[in-house]
Amino acid sequence: MKRHTNLSVNINKFATIRNARGGNNPNILAVAKDCELFGAEGITVHPRPDERHIRYQDVLDLSKSVRTEFNIEGYPSRDFIELVLAVKPQQVTLVPDPPDAITSNAGWDAKRHLYFLIEVIAEIKTCGARVSLFLEPNPEMVIWAKKTGADRIELYTESYAKEYDESPEKAILPYIKTAEEAVKCDIGLNAGHDLDLNNIHYFTKHIPNLLEVSIGHALVCDALYHGLQNTIQMYLSRMTID
Repeated sequence: MKRHTNLSVNINKFATIRNARGGNNPNILAVAKDCELFGAEGITVHPRPDERHIRYQDVLDLSKSVRTEFNIEGYPSRDFIELVLAVKPQQVTLVPDPPDAITSNAGWDAKRHLYFLIEVIAEIKTCGARVSLFLEPNPEMVIWAKKTGADRIELYTESYAKEYDESPEKAILPYIKTAEEAVKCDIGLNAGHDLDLNNIHYFTKHIPNLLEVSIGHALVCDALYHGLQNTIQMYLSRMTID
């Protein structure tokens, strides 16, 4: 029986290209629609306070046109929370990024921020969204994430990607242990950051109960060579395990 992990395409980089020249090329709504048409099971955006790629208005516009799962990532500032309450996406992924971060570079310390996260997650859930917490591969942190009321965790996979070429077995071991703890805690499992065509198959093959991966930067880079439709199909193929 085949096992498949859902692919959510992070379209931030398309917005970066658009913003570099102004105007509306590429059209973000058209990009999201095409990603869905080509097989993506979700669209991810990560609006930041400086709106250097996805803008808050993009999020509002996309909420009216995305037909698959809409996942909004971000630090739970007041403005961000108000945005997701207005949009009511299927999923909200909370990251601990400071406003000036280039990209997500750490997971939550759910133990340290337990009461803050409990309050934030409870408020976000009033709009019906599923909530996922961005976590580093640490089984203990899964236990604390469960206490926050989060529905899922998203494994921060940068260390896996960096160590993969040298030793896939060593690189994935802490992720397997964390995934096994997620099963014990009955919390859903997502993953993202630096996953690409080279390392995605091994990851999805060895991580139990992996529901979804979010891929943006690598997918856009691959699309420059293979085309967007072919690239999405290539990722989907590597994420289907016999």
